[in-house]
Amino acid sequence: MSMPLSNAARRALDHSLLELTATDAVSAMRKGGIKAEDYARALLDRANELQGLNAFISLNPGAVLDAARAADKSRCAGERLGLLHGLPVPIKDSVNTKELPTTNGTRALCEFRPKKNASVLEPLLAEGAIVMGKTNLHELSWGWTSNNATFGAVHNPYDQTRIPGGSSGGSAATIAARIAPLAVGEDTYGSIRVPASCCGIAGLRPTFGRYPNDGIMPITKGKFDQVGLLARSVCDLALFDSVVSGEPVSITAKTLEGLRLGLCPDFFQADLDSEVERVTNEAFEKLREAGVTLVEAKAPEIFKAAPDVALTIILYETVPAFAQFLDEQQTGLSFEQMFAQMGEGLRAAMKSLAVPPNRPNANDYETKLAKREQLKRAVRRHFGEADITALAFPTVMCRPPRIGEEVEADIDTRKVPLSTALVRNVALGNCAGMASLVMPAGLTSDGLPVGLEFDALPGQDRNLLALGLSLEDALSYIHRPKL
Repeated sequence: MSMPLSNAARRALDHSLLELTATDAVSAMRKGGIKAEDYARALLDRANELQGLNAFISLNPGAVLDAARAADKSRCAGERLGLLHGLPVPIKDSVNTKELPTTNGTRALCEFRPKKNASVLEPLLAEGAIVMGKTNLHELSWGWTSNNATFGAVHNPYDQTRIPGGSSGGSAATIAARIAPLAVGEDTYGSIRVPASCCGIAGLRPTFGRYPNDGIMPITKGKFDQVGLLARSVCDLALFDSVVSGEPVSITAKTLEGLRLGLCPDFFQADLDSEVERVTNEAFEKLREAGVTLVEAKAPEIFKAAPDVALTIILYETVPAFAQFLDEQQTGLSFEQMFAQMGEGLRAAMKSLAVPPNRPNANDYETKLAKREQLKRAVRRHFGEADITALAFPTVMCRPPRIGEEVEADIDTRKVPLSTALVRNVALGNCAGMASLVMPAGLTSDGLPVGLEFDALPGQDRNLLALGLSLEDALSYIHRPKL
């Protein structure tokens, strides 16, 4: 007869469960080494303990535990067990879920109940994943701080006075805080990559169109919005990718010896915060020591146009994209009704930038669409001429700003527009539809994470993840947040 665990033993067990990768947790649950119910309870207890991070908008512990018990019964009955058997997965609250409201982080949609799940969730659920809850985000995914007027600010687990990045800030915070090992996010203009960098975790914005995007409120009309994921390990990114894409589970780490990565110091590494620059340079040196050849070249001039191209297209398409989604999802709301209930800051920003008559004009929009096609060709040409597998650069220019700093970021003694400091470097990947992997590079002297981004040509997701396994070892693991 087994004896009940003491409180100390239970805490030690929970701690060990929290540190598991999704891959290891699923393997243990499939083999019966741990019960899905025990694992789910440990994650839910952690979420309850860290409510102050404000990472979730909705969480239903009872439903999660019921699903975990059902997973345990399936294993005991000898039924087929999925690749994500028993794994609770936090879902960004812009991704439609049938069982929980999908607020998109805005007041007008607080009671919105989609009629069906977003398509990306179907393969996850079919392979045994459990919807853990819906994570907090920047309102309508239209920003990078995750300081939400309706649901409150998400706090960075490394420093709770600072932002976790956005718009998928809640998803990133849950991963860094060991509330879950893997979470769903979405990236239109850095919304996975910026939080991954700010929270010291890995993130994948796959090649545009690799995962289905229907059932997710878009900001553009089939151009930039891409669902993706955040995790603490590349093996978990690869597991998720295999489930959703249908490609083989197994990837093998590729040798770094002779790998050619492209650097454009005059653009991607220009004007960085001094600590971000230090951590970046130290990370690059680790890669050199591992056998990587870093190919430095001047950035093609058109690369520098990417932020303006991305922003113009987004601002032109936001209002019609929102309106179409509200209508197709039968929310009963018009854009004007939703707009009237937005947070004051977002409403003012959207009115001045994206709502007629202040949205970009049609001629400028068409010009930027044409330049986007030029950018795509320029990227392929640069990769060929430099003979590189991926571009490498710091994801953001600055340390995570403090909560409430919505307009400017401090970069040493300079004030820089937030839209430059956080997303200048990610724009090229959006415009060219690239496969983009973010990995933690290290910590600043004041303990804040810095991320490196690796952008590969479209369609190279599995190769990029295989490289990521080796890059992860070379860059080494950074310290977990002190929570």
